Amino acid sequence: MHHSRREFIKRSSAISMGALAFSAKSYANIIGANDRVRVGVVGFSDRFRSSLLPSFMNHHKELNFDIVAVSDLWKLRREEGQAYLKEKFGHDIKACVNNDELYKTKDIDAVIISTADFQHALHTIEAVKAGCDTYTEKPFAETMEDNRAALKAVKESKKIVQIGSQRRSGANYHAADDFIKSGKFGNITMVELSWNVNQPGRWRRPDLVAKLREQDTDWKRFLMNRPVEAFDPRKYLEFRLFWPYSSGQPGQWMSHQIDTVHWFSGLKHPRSAVANGGIYQWKDGRRNWDTTTVVFDYGPENDPTSGFQVTFASRMHNGDENPAEIYYSNGGELNLNTNKVSARGGLSEKTANVMGLHANLLPDLDLSASAEKVVASANTGGDSLTSAHMRNWMECVRSRKEPNAPVEAGYSHAIASIMTTAASHAGTRATFDEKTQEVMVNGKAFKF
Repeated sequence: MHHSRREFIKRSSAISMGALAFSAKSYANIIGANDRVRVGVVGFSDRFRSSLLPSFMNHHKELNFDIVAVSDLWKLRREEGQAYLKEKFGHDIKACVNNDELYKTKDIDAVIISTADFQHALHTIEAVKAGCDTYTEKPFAETMEDNRAALKAVKESKKIVQIGSQRRSGANYHAADDFIKSGKFGNITMVELSWNVNQPGRWRRPDLVAKLREQDTDWKRFLMNRPVEAFDPRKYLEFRLFWPYSSGQPGQWMSHQIDTVHWFSGLKHPRSAVANGGIYQWKDGRRNWDTTTVVFDYGPENDPTSGFQVTFASRMHNGDENPAEIYYSNGGELNLNTNKVSARGGLSEKTANVMGLHANLLPDLDLSASAEKVVASANTGGDSLTSAHMRNWMECVRSRKEPNAPVEAGYSHAIASIMTTAASHAGTRATFDEKTQEVMVNGKAFKF
């Protein structure tokens, strides 16, 4: 990231207050600043409608962005999207039956990609090869083949690609990153991540499933590079429950949280991963687990004696959706639920004296106060994080600067997610081969 913390905080505060982050004069100095940026929607999904679109609309007039087209394989969603966007923007919207038709129009500058999990990387490749910048939802990729191909395509294109890892646009997360990187936190010794819900309908779409007919969509194009299967409306609409269309909990939730580990530590991927879990409650035909626990080992590849452990736990049958991210050091903890640094659990004088050591306790620090902005929720709905993240992408499309969550961030969180999938499917330890850029299990590259 190429912004100073002070600049980031000032911009974040401006967004929260509804003020302008850039004046008209500032934009006039940027090449193409007065040109309208024409955006296409790739996938008129629930995520797009409920969160990405409201975030886009918070800033589109000021930054001179417009949505002009929507591409969706399903006739129902395509027509809904066209009508909904026409109402929102007050002009006609081109409805495209697929992305080939979208990019043939030649009047699209950028796209927002919010499609099935396994399609994100592939749709990003299509977009940058068509000359478009992208806002690409996470997870970035679910296989290393797709992950490598998308990274290569983006780097060669020099297009602006923002990965939908909103935490990277949260001022409290920037304050946490600053504190850890300053050395004041000490060495990270462990990180605990969790994301629990109790929602039988999470990722289920029974009403929509009943409406989907094969003749109204393009099942073959939907599958892209996945194995051929007979048409199944559940896999089309409830893809997060079915591998290889999604990894489920790792790709949806862990990808957000593990990204902060990479960001704060400067490490690109785990050294190893083991996973356990199963379908314990929701026996509804799904393939992906409803309960997952993953244990990662992180640290330098050339120094196995140093590093730290990361655990991710997720259950879908008991929980209040209050995701937790807690970083531990010998001196205490950094808690991103409370946005507090504290001496909790740190080495006290009493326990240190036993070994002839000195106490090692962190100071009390409020990350929200130091960041000058409170982001109390770790949720990923249409909140200030998503809005700030969308704005950052729009600004970078204008300035051509690197966005807060560049493609490399997506590539890294995808490695961790794929390692989790590999470990859970193989029932053994997964590692990463730096030379081949492959996730390895039992001495072989993991394939779906």
